[in-house]
Amino acid sequence: MIAIIDSGGANIASVQFALERLGAKSVLTRDAAEIAAADRVLLPGVGAAPVAMKALNDAKLIEPIRKLRQPVLGICLGMQLLFGRSFEGDTDMLGILDGECRAFTPAAGRSVPHMGWNRLHPTTTHPLLAGLDDISHVYFVHSYYVPVNKATIATCNYGQDFTAIAAKDNFLGCQFHPERSGQVGARILQNFLEMPS
Repeated sequence: MIAIIDSGGANIASVQFALERLGAKSVLTRDAAEIAAADRVLLPGVGAAPVAMKALNDAKLIEPIRKLRQPVLGICLGMQLLFGRSFEGDTDMLGILDGECRAFTPAAGRSVPHMGWNRLHPTTTHPLLAGLDDISHVYFVHSYYVPVNKATIATCNYGQDFTAIAAKDNFLGCQFHPERSGQVGARILQNFLEMPS
């Protein structure tokens, strides 16, 4: 069973449908015991970091998430929440991955939020990247980003390189929306489902 942590994000249904297309069942929950017992855990998120962290704190899920040992995948804001701090509302986050989230600066021909299809650039080999080619594109919608750091396993460029996929031990994150990224996103989700517990 896959537990989807209910952090108040708006993309829950599309994540569940994407999993169903892969033959995987999921449950939306804020129950710490149910999350701990799951084979896989997803932390989706759309919206603001302060609101999402308050939701996790109110549900008393911050420490339980930090203690998870099964594969955990953060999506969009959910990936950002895995890091230490966000400039969005000067928010302390889960601190599982080292790094901070910064705001994009608008520029000519480069609006904020960063929205649309952009190319992934893998920086290493990793099971989450299995089967992807060098021209894989995925769908982004975000105003904040994590700079490239030691957890980065794939980048994207939007004025500067930033972390598109991060990984450390059992914690993984995609800044983009795999559930909205066609066959490439489906392959990434399938890779996640096939990772050893």
